[in-house]
Amino acid sequence: MAAETASPLPSNTFPSQPTKITSIKTLAESPGLTSIPATYTFTPDLHGQVTSAPEGSIPVIDYSLLISGTPGQRSEIVHELGRACQDWGFFMVINHGVPQKLLSSILDGCKGFFDLEEEEKQEFKGNHVLDPIRSGTSFNVSVEKAFYWRDFLKVFVHPVFYSPTKPAGLRNIRKFGAGRSYIDKALDLERGKQIFIANLYPTCPQPELAMGMPPHSDHGLLTLLIQNGIGGLQIQHKGKWVNVGTHSNSFLVNTGDHLEILSNGRYKSVLHRAMVNSKGTRISIAMAHGPSLDSVVSPAPELLASSKGDEPAAYIGMKYKDYLELQQSNKLDGKSCLDRVRISAV
Repeated sequence: MAAETASPLPSNTFPSQPTKITSIKTLAESPGLTSIPATYTFTPDLHGQVTSAPEGSIPVIDYSLLISGTPGQRSEIVHELGRACQDWGFFMVINHGVPQKLLSSILDGCKGFFDLEEEEKQEFKGNHVLDPIRSGTSFNVSVEKAFYWRDFLKVFVHPVFYSPTKPAGLRNIRKFGAGRSYIDKALDLERGKQIFIANLYPTCPQPELAMGMPPHSDHGLLTLLIQNGIGGLQIQHKGKWVNVGTHSNSFLVNTGDHLEILSNGRYKSVLHRAMVNSKGTRISIAMAHGPSLDSVVSPAPELLASSKGDEPAAYIGMKYKDYLELQQSNKLDGKSCLDRVRISAV
């Protein structure tokens, strides 16, 4: 691996991983595969209550108006952004200024990584929750009874930039900036943790039985997502699962647990999951933006004070590093980590 600076690796490790766990790509490409192993089978009721979002219903944020529009336009976009975080926890960003050629090259680079020989990918498998480069399959095979139809690559890209040494196309990874505000000051976003996550969901012969990723919320503040044109992302909205289509040259953005904590529940982290299909291989890339590992995240005092009196904090503070380790070391299960820091109403 390559890095701009060296830092000691954390001591927290996964339990010993089971042997003989192959990548899902290798399994999916097995000659004559017509059914999936029992270890990849989930109950069909996970697929119920699914709807498609009506055209124009998912909030769309025009980034160009946010940075260069008139004062009135910027005010309106900020209002729309807040409403999207409250009502959906999810929105689409257009006119973001990142060249489509760069995004396509990153998607191609990720495909190149997943196409490496298994022995080459094993060079980057990692053993620690906070290893700066880590690849694998499913989510955490050491604790899962059923595995997800997914291979992954996770790379820390800020505040220290890492990148796998192969393939060469992955050197185009770029970090996305964060705005300077109360959040920047309180959570030390100059040293904020940004994690690049590439996901591979190969064609599946029995997609009605498999799951790419289970319902879960993300640990950070915001996560940006791009896809290769194959659908599969679903978000939960008003109790139903909503299919999210693919749109060229746009970012999909979802709010994370720590934005919910910081806003004392005003902005909700969104539950989402990844489905698989029998028609094509889906590649998605997420850029997770979080506070610095040493930041203790709790509801912002400015949001708790109001003219009606102090609002009680709905969450206790926890160091972001501890929260990240807690989620990454266990099974992925809804908002189970967020529930650990939620203060129950008396």
